[in-house]
Amino acid sequence: MQQVYNFAAGPAVLPQPVLKQVQAEFLSYHGSGMSVTEISHRSSLFQDIYHDAEQTLRQLMGLPDNYRILFLQGGASLQFYMLPLNIATKRRAAYVDTGHWSQKAVTEAEKISGMQVDIVASSKASSYTTIPVMPTLTKDYDYVHITTNNTIEGTAFTQLPEVTAPLVADMSSNILAQNYPFEKFGVIYAGAQKNIAPAGLTVVIVRDDLLGQVTGLPTMLDYTLQAQKESAYNTPPVFDIYTAGLVFHWLQDRGGIAGIEKINRAKAGILYDYLAQSKLFSSPVAADARSMTNVPFVTGDPELDAEFVAAADAAGFKNLKGHRLVGGMRASLYNALPIDAVAALVDFMEKFEKGAGK
Repeated sequence: MQQVYNFAAGPAVLPQPVLKQVQAEFLSYHGSGMSVTEISHRSSLFQDIYHDAEQTLRQLMGLPDNYRILFLQGGASLQFYMLPLNIATKRRAAYVDTGHWSQKAVTEAEKISGMQVDIVASSKASSYTTIPVMPTLTKDYDYVHITTNNTIEGTAFTQLPEVTAPLVADMSSNILAQNYPFEKFGVIYAGAQKNIAPAGLTVVIVRDDLLGQVTGLPTMLDYTLQAQKESAYNTPPVFDIYTAGLVFHWLQDRGGIAGIEKINRAKAGILYDYLAQSKLFSSPVAADARSMTNVPFVTGDPELDAEFVAAADAAGFKNLKGHRLVGGMRASLYNALPIDAVAALVDFMEKFEKGAGK
């Protein structure tokens, strides 16, 4: 059977040990005679799953007790609206524009009545190949929003901006893959389908002082109520939370975020080092802004790009086609992707380059 390497941007590869444990427990979770997909979210079985996942994630991120961890639904896209709805008491927010997903976050925030959204820094002038310099902010903002890793454009924040307002982040594509001083954030949110679990779960982390700021919110969009109900006002995504807990333990076994970041840097280094010396492929992203997680690359010829994607797919290197907005190719190197996959990809790229030069 052909070896398959999945470089998808999401839903993405999950750790093989986790998938095997899910398979082994699927028909009868902990000897209950019921699948984890069948157990009640009010049962002691699920309560154990929930609290273990919550505590393990808290330990991984070093979150103090004044943060609530919510396991919600609706994806990060729902948080584009839910976030300002809950914490923008002055109806004034600052956004750093680093590409497609930050633009979508701005669009949703602007739909809230009376909301003033200021784009305080942007990398649009560089076609989103850089991370912009953050100016000193003089206005009194409810929060400052960043997208820590830009899945489409292949850029990432390596240093957090210094701001006085609460810093909030869409961390969907590099949560648990890159270590940040998490205690500097007021809110972190992330779709789980890249580094944590199957699609359907969204992790939201909220500092206590930002809860209860707005009353009369729609029930399902109220952070405070969701925190009080431990994310179970309605039926939560039981299977995804179960899988997430297994992934969190898998990460602990690999030295936590610091341990996996070291591996991720090595993975990205293999690909970036090759791109630096290749005469066919190149990275369009500024060197000091490059993501460890999502690596776009191009040949400069759309027809040759398409030829490479087709040849790679046939050879077992799946989902390398770049996003439709930027074209080219993209290799997503999430936590569960083994380093051998990147080495094999570079070997294939070298062979393709030699063939393309004939």
